[in-house]
Amino acid sequence: MRPEPIRVLVWNEYRHERDDPRVRALYPQGIHGALADYLRRQGFAVNTATLDEPEHGLNEAVLAATDVLIWWGHVAHHEVQDAIVARVHRHVLNGMGLIVLHSAHHAKIFRALLGTRCDLKWRDIGERERIWVVAPHHPIAEGLDESFTIEHEEMYGEFFDVPPPETLVFISWFQGGEVFRSGCCYTRGRGKIFYFRPGHETYPTYHHPQVLRVIANAVRWAAPTSGPLPTFGHHPSPPEPL
Repeated sequence: MRPEPIRVLVWNEYRHERDDPRVRALYPQGIHGALADYLRRQGFAVNTATLDEPEHGLNEAVLAATDVLIWWGHVAHHEVQDAIVARVHRHVLNGMGLIVLHSAHHAKIFRALLGTRCDLKWRDIGERERIWVVAPHHPIAEGLDESFTIEHEEMYGEFFDVPPPETLVFISWFQGGEVFRSGCCYTRGRGKIFYFRPGHETYPTYHHPQVLRVIANAVRWAAPTSGPLPTFGHHPSPPEPL
C-alpha cells in the first residue's frame, strides 16, 4: 500500500530567480519553494532539489523515496546530465509519477519519455489565457469550473509536437487567437506523466489558485498505485501445470 502522505519532490533549475530581479521578486524562495510551500499546506510530504546540487539533487536514494517528481526548467536543459536523465527515466517506468511544467516541455527527461521533439510556437507579450476543461470527469480537473483565466501569460501555440495524449484534460485559448493542448496525460511503463502548460517565470502564475489546484490534483493522480508488479524476460515456470 502506498505510504501516506504522498512524497513529492519539486525540481527546479533555479537560474532565473537568482539572475533576474523580476523573477526573484515574484518567487523569493524560487519557483520550487513557492510550489513546495503550497503542496505542504495540502498535506503532502515535500522536498526540493535544484540543478546545481550534486547529481542535480536526484541521487538514487532521493528518487527511491519519491512518489511524484515535479519538473520545472527553461534555460539550462542542456546542463542536465544524461546519466541522471536515464536514472529518472528508470524510476518513471517503475512507477514514479512525473509532472512537467511549462517550458520543461524541452526537458531531456520529457523528450526521452515521449520520443518526440516536444516543440511548439511561443510569444511573450503578456496575453490573457483562458484554460478550458475538456475532460471534466478527470481527477486532475476536480474542483474546477469549466474554464479559468490567467490575465497575463506567455503564449504557447500549436502545433505541439508530442504524441496524442492518452487523456487531454485542458485546452488553452490565448488573446492573440492561438490554442494549445495544455494539460496532457500519458503513461510510460508503470509511471503516470502529466504536462501542464502555464508557468512563465516573469508572471505570478504559481500563485494562481486554480493553477495550484491543478498541480495538487495532478500529484494525487500521478502517485503510484499498489497493483501487481510485471515480470519480464525468461519465465521458466508456467503458472499452470503442464
